[in-house]
Amino acid sequence: MEGDLFSGLGNGTQIDGKVLQTFQKSFVEVQNILDQNRLLINEINQNHESKIPDNLSRNVGLIKELNNNIRRVVDLYADLSTSFSKSMDASSEGDSSGALRSSDGKAGHKRSRPV
Repeated sequence: MEGDLFSGLGNGTQIDGKVLQTFQKSFVEVQNILDQNRLLINEINQNHESKIPDNLSRNVGLIKELNNNIRRVVDLYADLSTSFSKSMDASSEGDSSGALRSSDGKAGHKRSRPV
């Protein structure tokens, strides 16, 4: 699965195994949080539809938990983005042309982003 996950990345650019493990761990954590959010949303909807005062009061805490989970997902994606950028920068270090070296040794060009 690891090979499949990033096989098309940068036309075959090689990624450090440790970086790949970090990505995979983060994606699993994100998926777990999203699964938990789905359950929270279902419970919030059921409580709302019931119109029972205790259930509606419980929704306050559930919505706070949902919001915290969303913040965690945003933070995880931000960390993944930073890690990815650093790994791509590291893979092109030593190549003064700014090109990425792919697994077949050919140089690809790094896209520049407008500032």
